[in-house]
Amino acid sequence: MTGICAVILAAGEGRRLRPLTEHLPKALCPVGNVALLDRAMARVAALGISGPADLAVNACYLAEQVVAHVGDRAHLSVEPGDPFGTAGGLALLKDWIGGRGVLVGNADAYLAPDEAGARSDIAGLLDDWDGSTVRMLAVPGPPKEFGRHRFAGFSLLPWDLVAHLEPVPSDLVRTTWRPAEREDRLEIVEYRGTYLDTGTPRDYLRANLHAVHRRNLVDPTATVTGQVEQAVIGAGAVVAGRVTRAVVWPGGEVGAGETLRDAVRVGRELTVAAD
Repeated sequence: MTGICAVILAAGEGRRLRPLTEHLPKALCPVGNVALLDRAMARVAALGISGPADLAVNACYLAEQVVAHVGDRAHLSVEPGDPFGTAGGLALLKDWIGGRGVLVGNADAYLAPDEAGARSDIAGLLDDWDGSTVRMLAVPGPPKEFGRHRFAGFSLLPWDLVAHLEPVPSDLVRTTWRPAEREDRLEIVEYRGTYLDTGTPRDYLRANLHAVHRRNLVDPTATVTGQVEQAVIGAGAVVAGRVTRAVVWPGGEVGAGETLRDAVRVGRELTVAAD
């Protein structure tokens, strides 16, 4: 898309999702057996924004995993030391952005339109945009960060505001969104589907179950001899016990006589309850 690029933010540590994120960066945690980062990249690709000239991904925590996963599908920005935050991470990409408007998305944002096959769920951010305002995808309800809405994972920023960002740890709330709100340059684009930030085990499990419509999703390479109900079973997993409203990561195991309920299983021993 002419004059617009996209940046998917995937540098965060995902502290609220620990200990899951001790094994994978949050951006690579699977939802419906698809990495969150891949979901975000597919979302912007549906708008015609893809490839390293137009799409960038930043990385920091467990950066080597993100870099290997993305490969040559996007421009990669690896942040030194600790994560630079949402604004600082964008500032590091200013030379690459090069005067364009920027569609910025959080890799951990789970979005699902109300209707299957509906138009891309973030397309409304770009409709008739004049390049001067900040547009924010948002949903109604608490904590009502912006009027009666809360942020839903994606925003569209004009170049003049991105150009002023500094490559220091900082966030878009204070550097960009709130100033734009005070200057009457913030436009809310209401999202009418399901939004979850997947930042906690509870919401991560909710996103998985929503993605499979509370049915079962079993990877063809998994071995299931036990009983599964509303379960997401990853590649190479082995399930001999009972799994209910739960996720078994790729390579995970649930032994015979064992019950996994309302939780996420990693490997053979790690169980993270979604409470």
